[in-house]
Amino acid sequence: MLSTPQSEQGCYSGDSLICYVIRENVMTIDFSSVSTCEYADALPREQFMDYAIHSLWQPVPKISGPAFTVKCQPGDHLMLHAAIYRANPGDIIVVEADDQFAVSGGNVCAIAQRRGIAGFVVDGVIRDLAEVREMGFPVFARGVIPKPGAKKCVDPLNQPVNCGGVTVHPGDIIVADEEGIAVVPQASAAEAFEIAKKRADKDSSMTLDEWQAKHHDNVEAILSKLGFSDT
Repeated sequence: MLSTPQSEQGCYSGDSLICYVIRENVMTIDFSSVSTCEYADALPREQFMDYAIHSLWQPVPKISGPAFTVKCQPGDHLMLHAAIYRANPGDIIVVEADDQFAVSGGNVCAIAQRRGIAGFVVDGVIRDLAEVREMGFPVFARGVIPKPGAKKCVDPLNQPVNCGGVTVHPGDIIVADEEGIAVVPQASAAEAFEIAKKRADKDSSMTLDEWQAKHHDNVEAILSKLGFSDT
């Protein structure tokens, strides 16, 4: 399992060249080609978001990409609306917000989709779900509410945010699917992917009989070590 120092987890202005090189390298990897379950071998629990943040439509899309981070003040959505014109194609916009007012609706999602943004991950709520579902734009959020927020509060874009209990830095790789949402620190993203892929390949190479035999032996060995007895 990886352990990445806090200082290496995000892209900041002083590290722009390093971040550019890292971004170019990781952008060649399809992180969503393996399930978020496989990233459990590479990441600690605190890199997985609260399960209450989920896809708002079915079937659940699989998305991955660099985080473009946004903080919306309670009751306000201005900075998300600004972000859709500033994020790069392939980015996932990650939003720290509240759950009392919608931060996005159908038109905002449509513009984001038109501009090549891979999806939204919102610690909050949106609206116009029918439109979003029809266009097939991936949104992982806490839910929906009809009332939109205001456009009055300015915050810096691409700063660390808290989303689903995870600190997300700009450029961290987001992997989201029906199993949940993983936040992969950018500096160790390639290594995390290799660990996850190795686990996926290992599991897929075994028949159920083979897996069961190995699982049984492992369970029994642990029980014996811990002093368990059926008698």
